[in-house]
Amino acid sequence: MNAPIRVAVLSFAHYHANFWTEVFRTSPLAALTAIWDDDPARGAAAAATHQATFNSGLAAVLADCDAVAICSETARHADLIERAAQAGCAILCEKPLAGTLADCDRIARAVAAAGVPFMQSFPKRFDPVNHELKRMLDAQAFGRIGLVRVRHGHYYGLDAAFPKSWHANPAASGGGTLIDEGVHGADFLRWMFGEPESVTAITSGALLGLGVEDLAVALYRYADGMVAELTTSWSFIAAADSIEVYGDQGTALLGGVDLASKDFCTEAWFRTYTGGERRWRVADIVPRFKTGGFHQQNALAFLDALARDTPPPVTLDDGRRALAMILAAYEAAASGRAVQIRY
Repeated sequence: MNAPIRVAVLSFAHYHANFWTEVFRTSPLAALTAIWDDDPARGAAAAATHQATFNSGLAAVLADCDAVAICSETARHADLIERAAQAGCAILCEKPLAGTLADCDRIARAVAAAGVPFMQSFPKRFDPVNHELKRMLDAQAFGRIGLVRVRHGHYYGLDAAFPKSWHANPAASGGGTLIDEGVHGADFLRWMFGEPESVTAITSGALLGLGVEDLAVALYRYADGMVAELTTSWSFIAAADSIEVYGDQGTALLGGVDLASKDFCTEAWFRTYTGGERRWRVADIVPRFKTGGFHQQNALAFLDALARDTPPPVTLDDGRRALAMILAAYEAAASGRAVQIRY
């Protein structure tokens, strides 16, 4: 696709639209054509902030761009993707892909029928510290892995305005912290270790009383016996290590890669032990989540793929399969039993 690539941002319901718009405004590969939002006040305010044009006519916006970035409420993803695909636009979609597998299938049909490029937003895939962990895992630096713990969350649920946000409305969001924050962890586990077979889970809304869960713990079991614990919350005030990997020949600990740990981990973000001396080895890699530009990487990778006419690095199927892991955890929590994951 020839640069500059004409990009429109569809909805500022999700705050990450601000990071993406920053990229589209400044990248030599892009030209920001318009901001559209079904909430005119929200869209106009975003346009004013980013010195962009607000257009309330979706058809007109789609007719005047090559690509769209969708940051609407999760429940609206499928409708907007269908419209964008029919207009021949390349699509970058905020996580999670959808709230149901049925909507994922709608999205897949629309994208396949139109033959347009599609990228799912999973920013953990672009943090160099995660790539170093992946390199060490692929090299079997820690031996056979028995346990992985992923904790991913933030503290925005403690804000007085949060109960009124669409994130706390299951009709718009598809659920609470498990789908909102947990899908990051699900994709991380798939990327690093492959796909688990089954899951047991517990969810709770007791702390915040929002009508959706504000805390979730899911235990995923792999075919080789490995267990992965995924814990997520909207009320983590402070934390340290976000990722723990325990193998029979070593251990890896990683912090500073979610909001709860960002300000509390100021050094030694990535520590590993692989035998020999009884001490931690500290990598000199600073997580991108600490240095800044974390969420912007989705938009940058999207533009790069379009400019090079190469497939986007995170696929629609990645989004669907991560969601399948989360939906199975919801089912397990509701039933009180282990659930096989239906990808």
